[in-house]
Amino acid sequence: MFSARPIVTHLRPRASFRAVPAAVSSLARLNRAYSSASNEIAFVFDIDGVLLRGSKAIPQASRALELLDDYQVPYILMTNGGGISESARIEFISSELGVPLSPLQIVQSHTPMKALAHKHAFDRVLVVGGPGDQARKCAQEYGFQDVVMPIDIVRQHPEASPHHRFTQEDFDKYAQPVDLSKPIEAILVFNDPRDMGTDIQIVLDLLNSEGGVVGTKRNPAKLKHAEEPAIPIIFSNNDFIWANDYNLPRFGQGAFRIITENLYKETNRLKDHQHLHSTIMGKPFKLQYDFAHHVLIDWRRRNKLVASGHQDQTHAPQILPTLGEPPKDSPFHKIYMVGDNPESDIKGANDHGWESMLLRTGVYKDEDKNTIIAQPTAGVHDNVLEAVRSALRANRIL
Repeated sequence: MFSARPIVTHLRPRASFRAVPAAVSSLARLNRAYSSASNEIAFVFDIDGVLLRGSKAIPQASRALELLDDYQVPYILMTNGGGISESARIEFISSELGVPLSPLQIVQSHTPMKALAHKHAFDRVLVVGGPGDQARKCAQEYGFQDVVMPIDIVRQHPEASPHHRFTQEDFDKYAQPVDLSKPIEAILVFNDPRDMGTDIQIVLDLLNSEGGVVGTKRNPAKLKHAEEPAIPIIFSNNDFIWANDYNLPRFGQGAFRIITENLYKETNRLKDHQHLHSTIMGKPFKLQYDFAHHVLIDWRRRNKLVASGHQDQTHAPQILPTLGEPPKDSPFHKIYMVGDNPESDIKGANDHGWESMLLRTGVYKDEDKNTIIAQPTAGVHDNVLEAVRSALRANRIL
């Protein structure tokens, strides 16, 4: 498990809270929402299949978030998506939903990697996945000093990926000159590959290299533990499938991990019980849920300060936890995870003490009910608004 010092990240403040309808006073709502720490609840929403489907807003999503804002119930978004910065993603989501949101409210699959950059666990990294060079920009924003992408390597050595689909325009726009004699210290898979053939080739080359030097190959006969790659690889999530505008689920980063592991196994002639050693972030893993819990606590603190008139506090830096450190003395009686994927959203919530709500607007289908890996503790719902209303009623807020 990696560890790191607390991280301070300066991000844009969230827009001011929506006005509370006159039918219910602000004071009454605050009293109900903040009546006592033991009764407080909070929400964590998946994005794809819950708030958005592909790039389009799910019709009930905006009202669900507005309802929580009206009642001052804290919530954040937690997605196994990524490949771009938190600021860029939240700006897009906020625009599509028509609801003001803050980068302080989102945990992407790779957000905990900030801790690795802060501690300088790795200074030179290969970043994989995401559109264009957005993952590079995100890694640099986190604080990684030297960020290489597969396109950089292919520009210098096109024969490294003989069937690549990069155009000259791609090279001119996204590639950077890099010193390939300098070792790469780790591979960070930020998001689903856009050129899987190239990314698989480059990643496998480095996993079997001499200390992370591009174009080298270690001697298998000298390996004591063949399961250990030449340099660490960290997958930011393990989603096998995800929902977009198409009528069938699409393969995600989890599929890329399976391919990588099997090619590594074949290349290194591992035995049946042996497998590539790697680190996996994202849902349903504890590291991700602990990290999100800290972010949720921080967002609640800011909401309460805003509600009491300390508007300037929204400009204060975000204090993030040591990676892998569970929160202590949480103020929340219940945290509701609202998702569409039983293997990540629901299993993760159940495993880590949260309530889980499963929606029919994403990858889950009712015919799968008896075979899914985890059953929701707070029911299956037609959409996110229905789920939010159900939880608010159960807690006597609505």
